[in-house]
Amino acid sequence: MIFENRAFENKPSVIAFAGAARIAAGSLSEVAGAARRTLNQEPNATILVFDRRSAEVVDLDLRGSVQEVVDRYIAAGQPVPETPTPKRGRPKLGVVPREVTLLPRHWDWLARQPGGASITLRKLVEAAQKSSVAAATARAEAAYRFMSTMAGNLPDFEEAARALFAGDLETLRTFVSRWPPDIADEVMVYAEGGA
Repeated sequence: MIFENRAFENKPSVIAFAGAARIAAGSLSEVAGAARRTLNQEPNATILVFDRRSAEVVDLDLRGSVQEVVDRYIAAGQPVPETPTPKRGRPKLGVVPREVTLLPRHWDWLARQPGGASITLRKLVEAAQKSSVAAATARAEAAYRFMSTMAGNLPDFEEAARALFAGDLETLRTFVSRWPPDIADEVMVYAEGGA
């Protein structure tokens, strides 16, 4: 049973595999429930869960019934109420004050920029995040992380990795097409930035 739900922008979005088969994708509670159901049917199944953005492996506590597991991750996904404390800056806008250490020449340059240091730093960070090079590198690293875990022993792994880091998605697609379909599809989702 596969659950597709990519509408959770602020909630964890994960994907689970039982061996080479994709069994679920969506929120932690949805995927944890599907993983528990799979273990009920196949007690010896090896289940791996990945973060959809970074491809980091996510450890889930699958002890208990399906409902207990789902409830555990529904509760885990709820924001913890915080006691409001007065903060500097603009907390209503989500601004978080942190210390930044720069050389004097950097502070001098920032002081000469229109709007001051904070606005200039925010603009620089935004530009770096939008940079196609940075985005492509992040996609390749996530795809490689997933590939290493799920396909490290599959044929043509090294060639696929070289194509991935060269940015040659067509060659990558050719190599991964020889792998189990769910693994191949997920590699391309990460590589193309669709996660």
